[in-house]
Amino acid sequence: MVEITVCVGSSCHLKGAHDVIKQFQKLIPEYQLEDKVELKAGFCLGKCTEAVTVKVGEEYFTSLTPDDVQQVLEAVKKGAFKEEK
Repeated sequence: MVEITVCVGSSCHLKGAHDVIKQFQKLIPEYQLEDKVELKAGFCLGKCTEAVTVKVGEEYFTSLTPDDVQQVLEAVKKGAFKEEK
């Protein structure tokens, strides 16, 4: 399972973390990834000036918008991230 954590700390919240989460929730079923990803919210991933920050496995993505979620999920579907056990 690939863990996707969306920061919901103050900076990310103000820059649209909720919209990014909603987009993940919408697209995960469309990509048939319900059994392959675990979507979580987390506080402060340490990249506040580059909000919204998302951690996928051990890799960080910064300045994400809802429009970027599709690219992240396409990479997950192609196996670009190591699954955690």
